[in-house]
Amino acid sequence: MAYIAPIHRPSSIRHALKLNFLDPDDDCLVVAKSNRLEFYTQNAEGLSLQHSKAIYGKVTMLQKLRPALSRTDHLFVGTDMFMYFTLSWNAEEKQLHTEKTFESVADNAARESQTGERCHVDPSGRFMTLEVYEGIITVIPLVQRGKKRKQEPDIAHLGEPVPSRVSEMFVRSSAFLRPRSADEKPKLALLYEDTHSQVKLKLREIYFASDNSIDLDEGEKYQGELELGSSHLIPIEEPTYGLIIIGETSIAYYSDDTGELLTEPLEEATIFVAWARVDAQRYVLADDYGRLYLFMLVVDGRNRVQTWKLDVIGKTSRASVLVYLDAGYIFVGSHQGDSQVIKIAEKSMDVVQTFSNIAPILDFTIMDMGNRSSQGQTNEYSSGQARIVTGSGAYQDGSLRSVRSGVGLEDLGVLGEMEHISNLFGLKSNSSSDFVDTLLVTFINESRLFHFDSQGEVEEVEEFAGLSLAETTLAVSNISQGRVVQITNSHVRITDLDGGMIVSEWSPSNNQTITAASTNDNYILVSLGGVSVVVLSIDGGLNVVKEKIYDATSQVACVSLSAYSESICFLGFWQNSKLSVCSISTLDPITNVQISDESVPRSLLLTQIFADQLPTLFIAMADGNVVTYTFNPSTNELSGNKSTVLGTQQASFRALPRGNGLFNVFATCEHPSLIYGLEGRLVYSAVTAEKAITVCPFNSEAYPGSVAIATLDDLRIALVDTERTTHVQTLKVDETVRRIAYSPSLKAFGLGTIKRILKGGEEILMSHFKLVDEIQFKELDTYPLNEEELVESVIRCELPDGSGELAERFVVGTAYLDDQNAVAVRGRILILEVTEDRMLKVVAELAVKGGCRCLAMCEGKIVAALIKTIVIYDVEFKTESKPDLVKVATFRCSTAPIDMTVNGSFITIADLMKSAVVVEYQRGETGLPDTITEVARHFQTTWATAIAEVDENTYLEGDAEGNLIVLYRDPNGVTDDDKRRLNVSSEIQLGEMVNRIRSIDVATAPEAVVVPRAFIATVEGSLHLFGLIAPDYQNLLMTLQSNLAELVTTPGNVPFAKYRAFKNQVREAEEPYRFVDGDLVEHFLDMSDEVQTKAVEGLGVDVESMKVMVEGLRRLH
Repeated sequence: MAYIAPIHRPSSIRHALKLNFLDPDDDCLVVAKSNRLEFYTQNAEGLSLQHSKAIYGKVTMLQKLRPALSRTDHLFVGTDMFMYFTLSWNAEEKQLHTEKTFESVADNAARESQTGERCHVDPSGRFMTLEVYEGIITVIPLVQRGKKRKQEPDIAHLGEPVPSRVSEMFVRSSAFLRPRSADEKPKLALLYEDTHSQVKLKLREIYFASDNSIDLDEGEKYQGELELGSSHLIPIEEPTYGLIIIGETSIAYYSDDTGELLTEPLEEATIFVAWARVDAQRYVLADDYGRLYLFMLVVDGRNRVQTWKLDVIGKTSRASVLVYLDAGYIFVGSHQGDSQVIKIAEKSMDVVQTFSNIAPILDFTIMDMGNRSSQGQTNEYSSGQARIVTGSGAYQDGSLRSVRSGVGLEDLGVLGEMEHISNLFGLKSNSSSDFVDTLLVTFINESRLFHFDSQGEVEEVEEFAGLSLAETTLAVSNISQGRVVQITNSHVRITDLDGGMIVSEWSPSNNQTITAASTNDNYILVSLGGVSVVVLSIDGGLNVVKEKIYDATSQVACVSLSAYSESICFLGFWQNSKLSVCSISTLDPITNVQISDESVPRSLLLTQIFADQLPTLFIAMADGNVVTYTFNPSTNELSGNKSTVLGTQQASFRALPRGNGLFNVFATCEHPSLIYGLEGRLVYSAVTAEKAITVCPFNSEAYPGSVAIATLDDLRIALVDTERTTHVQTLKVDETVRRIAYSPSLKAFGLGTIKRILKGGEEILMSHFKLVDEIQFKELDTYPLNEEELVESVIRCELPDGSGELAERFVVGTAYLDDQNAVAVRGRILILEVTEDRMLKVVAELAVKGGCRCLAMCEGKIVAALIKTIVIYDVEFKTESKPDLVKVATFRCSTAPIDMTVNGSFITIADLMKSAVVVEYQRGETGLPDTITEVARHFQTTWATAIAEVDENTYLEGDAEGNLIVLYRDPNGVTDDDKRRLNVSSEIQLGEMVNRIRSIDVATAPEAVVVPRAFIATVEGSLHLFGLIAPDYQNLLMTLQSNLAELVTTPGNVPFAKYRAFKNQVREAEEPYRFVDGDLVEHFLDMSDEVQTKAVEGLGVDVESMKVMVEGLRRLH
């Protein structure tokens, strides 16, 4: 039973459209990111997101319609499952509303369009055309013929689709011509490639035939020659009308009136990929190399086209779609680079806004799983602790991206290197100020003060308000009447802000040591070695309100005062893990609770997390657990014990204000976390401050809303996000990062890159292997490959160094580009070492007869997947300095190996067409050669793209049609056939092609619902977490998924089972098989109480228990 949930949603943009959707008077931009629609409006800063919605299917087309009686446009959406629907905006509910939906009516035997799906609405508003299959144009009438004009509500309401066969195959582009009169029949122009590979142009008229059927007549055909590189048709508005035909070496204007073609050559050949209309005579064009052009028609006095002008404006990401927004602003949607909003100036442009995009992810590596400081991870797993580094984008948009899910931290400045900081406190030097300006930093045996001015300048001061700096400070804060209270190990002191005069001082008798302290506006609570507790009142000097001595069976571990109730305090005890709510005047317990059986409380904090709920008490246990209770100040009762594992050591808490009297809690431990309230529940999220040991809020004039953070070796000021998001750091490489390997010991990445350069109008590809530093993300060294040689695979491993030791090495597999001059050598395997001065040096090199598709290590030997065979090489040293690669065993694949995963002596190979095969490498006995023998095989046709072992004899495979399959091998099968067969245990349609699967091994709690097993990266820029469901919860989660699928409605009313069902060219399933979609299951938390109650009907658990379980699942990623 398998579970999948998104860590990073798809970010690739292939489709975008401007329309009046949300408001009749304001334009809105709709963007399609794989299966998600996002709606943006334009403001002074750029685009702001107004609404986002997932749909069941990958968006392949967007178009706008305006029904006669509607004040806003409707959005027509087509998906890769051949489902089509129109959406409108319900302004009251602020939700999308499905107007009409239908499935494709074309023949299932028809071949899908090779040049992409297209959708057009004729300018007169009578017809809509869909081009989904080769040789078929589906026409949808938008006006019902024969109806009187008074029934105008029917205009732009979709009629029944009518498929019409046409002789034109391989249509490169199509467009409706702009009509010269209202009576003119709609004309559809088709730019297509004929059977002789010639490019032709044909205009077809669409009309209602006499029997109310729809006809596409043969129309007129342009007889002249068109450029072979012609790719786009642009329909021209009045006054000129006609078509622009965009080619690689020329741009032509076709007049539909005279049938003439005016062609002029380009100064430099290029490949245009997208266009957008600015006005009747100006258009913006984008080419494959990221250049943006302004195209302008030059017309004479009689509105006839004379010529055209083309100017380069600037460079952007390689555009998939261009949308002209308004007033010179253009949206550049990109699949292989960041999407941008740009503003056009005179022959130049400025980038106004950038939308991060990590698609396509060609490869990725897991840099750390949050356990870099310790030997192993023993805490509860969350992908927020994992840092994934991806090779993203292509060519000039290629980059390295560091992706981390968690609460972001933006450094504003470093105060300096300081070690052994134990705590931080912010103070005001002026009691009437809204801002703090002094930071007290306390160490093991001293305290230091730093003063900040309004400009952010910092100086260390020797004295502040008479505070004692010769010892460690347990607590310090501003109190009323311009005073400061300070508590150290030896005394409590109240001083005057202005003169620094000591107003009052108290020291414990018999030289006892103050070990814990807490303060609020009226009282101070101190623990003396855990043996006695003293309450001091602040008003009128420091007076002892109550002192209570505890015997050896009930020593105090931690103390805390409440800001929400003046009459009580909290005491945590070493024995029995007891927590008491005590009266401040008598220290007698009002309420007692036992927190846990295994550990003791070490830190307490009561704060207000939720707006309309009771305050929450946080208790840090010595074993790394955090326990929370809801505290009722009126009854002093504690309720709702919930426990979460944050680490292996006790956490310390600090409340960070988030406005309106609410707080987030920053918990510092080996995995710092921010605890915040979201939709009525507590969320624990990893913070990107890996080494933080203590924090404090520091809302200063120069750095409003910031925090001071002490790490193991420095002190810094930073801004902390209030909620968790996915954080992406970028290193521009300007080359395709095709392969990536990470070496923790070298603290470096090995990158296989491909660079594209234009030389005299010809594309030249150059490939390199680069060494990049992990911290500074900077290039250390580059090894260039030969001409026409491309990097195919990169791994890091440990290989013999000739002296009997193992040494860190990078192994690179390459392939030569196929050309007419084929020779025996088709690729190379290179072994590179990193020298002490961090340079690359080739240790060994082997020419191979096929491109080296992928590499792995098996029992200390290199496994290379060549074009048709798997070869195992041993590294042998004939001389001590020069190793040789010696072939020891081979295995021939069915077609071509695509990916490999190795466990012990078993090698699992993903095959191009024939799914997966498991083989075993066996060393030869006494003089016999080593062998590779087939152990098991998946006997189905699957175009595999990636594979990884996710459990013993269990494999996760991705295919080219967006499916995920879990295969398992039964070595203890009854018959030999049972043992040789890989069986499907789970399958689902992910909807995106998977490029890489990396297995992970993390420790989880014994009662974990889902055990994380792998990360998955896709072409569309999404990252997913894959896990295996514990047997006890399989039926529960599957039934919950079925219940939710019936209760959740999505745009287009597409059934969940159909959307997620396995589907390829060979077979189509009815529903996902033993696979749980985490996106749907986690949607349970966002539903109304009524729907949640329906969802758990018949499951044998209540809503609250299910919420807790699903929250745990959401925390995984």
